[in-house]
Amino acid sequence: MKAPPPRPHPLARSPRVDRANRLLVEAWDKGWLPPPLLEAGALWESAARPLGQAAREAEHAQRSEADVDDFRARLDQLAEAAREEADLNPLGRVMAHGQLERAIRNRLRMGQVWMERPAMAQTPLAPPIIIVGHMRSGTTRIHKLLAADPAHSHTRYCDAFHPVPGRAVDLREWKAAFEIAFLGALNPWLQSIHPVASDEVEEELGWLAGAFQHSIYESQWRIPSYSAWSEARDAASVYREFARVLRTDAAHRGNADRPRVLKVPVFSENLPELLAQFPDARLIIATRDRKAVHRSAVSLVANQMAVQSDTVDLAAIEAEWDRKIALREERREGALRAWNGAVARITFEEMTADWESAIARAYGDLGIELSLAALSGMRKAMSASRNGQHRAHSAQLARFQSA
Repeated sequence: MKAPPPRPHPLARSPRVDRANRLLVEAWDKGWLPPPLLEAGALWESAARPLGQAAREAEHAQRSEADVDDFRARLDQLAEAAREEADLNPLGRVMAHGQLERAIRNRLRMGQVWMERPAMAQTPLAPPIIIVGHMRSGTTRIHKLLAADPAHSHTRYCDAFHPVPGRAVDLREWKAAFEIAFLGALNPWLQSIHPVASDEVEEELGWLAGAFQHSIYESQWRIPSYSAWSEARDAASVYREFARVLRTDAAHRGNADRPRVLKVPVFSENLPELLAQFPDARLIIATRDRKAVHRSAVSLVANQMAVQSDTVDLAAIEAEWDRKIALREERREGALRAWNGAVARITFEEMTADWESAIARAYGDLGIELSLAALSGMRKAMSASRNGQHRAHSAQLARFQSA
């Protein structure tokens, strides 16, 4: 891939963002396009319109009344926060509208799948392996290494952000590839901060976003009211939906008999609710020096927010992610004290110094065989990542620190 341009500041953004903002304002002023609405009712009506009278049944398919009510409440709160607090620029408003409407549409379309094939949502799964740790703490490297073990299964990017299985022709890989290319054109540092590809290993953040869990949204928009509201709310409904989507994905891809390697940083906040769905899971806890985690997390969030708002406050991001890191550590360790299942711990430093030894020890702690085929796959994955764009992010961080 082409190397990204220099990134002079955490809040730097491409000139294409400003051009997009000007074009959108012109299109709205001249009536070429309608301005996007961020009201919950309008979003729901637009997403549900293609289903007609079937929308209500699809909304309830496989879901309890509590799950239905939770999603509606989250939509109301999140739409209001995006509208009233985030101070989105024109491009940010378009992106917010698209994300929220797509979450509703995917939820209804998934309900249609379960109306036609209800057994998919109940597919028995092999015990998953769950990686728990802050973003930027080495969880992605651990995730990709375990996913390279042919005894395991993993989620692809296209499945994470387009979870509804295709019917006659499955175009999700192509849709995801187009989106990645489009976002990369708007944000030339995207791949250096979090490299993604349509058909490659990806965390399940998109499934949580589809249930309006706060993590992906608070990393793009300043929405403190929604973060606080969602953090304080029981997340059981979110993780029941997550489990149904995982079972459906496993059934569609035919890999339910292999342990799925799962990883999303926000798992730390909701570990009891997650483990209630997977009581036979095995855990890998990834840790790194808090200052290094904080510096890298702030860089990621600043990059995302700068695209969608013209009034981003770097000091506010730094303060918020200092709070978030402390909250996640407190909740994670509290949950682990009540957990009796298998746990392995891996530090960032161990993975950097000798990843093979760190992985071998983790496999032993979890009671998993580390086969020659697994090691071969992992070595290929590590070799392929040596010249990856993610290394440019380290140079960006060093530049910010010395500035």
